[in-house]
Amino acid sequence: MTTEVRLATNDDAEALSRLNQAFNGGERRPVSEISESMNKSGEFIAVAAMNGKVVGFACAQRYESFCYREAQGEITEMYVEPSARRQGLATSMISLLEEKLAACGVKNIKILTGSDNDAAIKTYERCGYVKDDELLLQKEL
Repeated sequence: MTTEVRLATNDDAEALSRLNQAFNGGERRPVSEISESMNKSGEFIAVAAMNGKVVGFACAQRYESFCYREAQGEITEMYVEPSARRQGLATSMISLLEEKLAACGVKNIKILTGSDNDAAIKTYERCGYVKDDELLLQKEL
């Protein structure tokens, strides 16, 4: 079995559409919409492949605010197909995204995940992330 972790290209849009639907549920986003979004955004998208098939993805954002001296980063999404888990793919995607964000001047990266997502929390903690006391509040508009 061969594994690869790299930044996504437009050739990965079909796989990203499939994986995003598995991750977020609902209607599958059209491949053209995903490609267009990939070309416009400043988002980093890592993909993990096993034997040439994309089986996971992770997304990261870099943002700036007058409130902070340095750019901030956030890993916003992480998904690996159940059959491909526990192979180190999530950890490798996190490392790649950390490298890319650091190269853009980011010194601090946040990750938001469900408080009951024990597997993800353990993965993030193994990568050096620590829980803090922030609380997420959300409102639908």
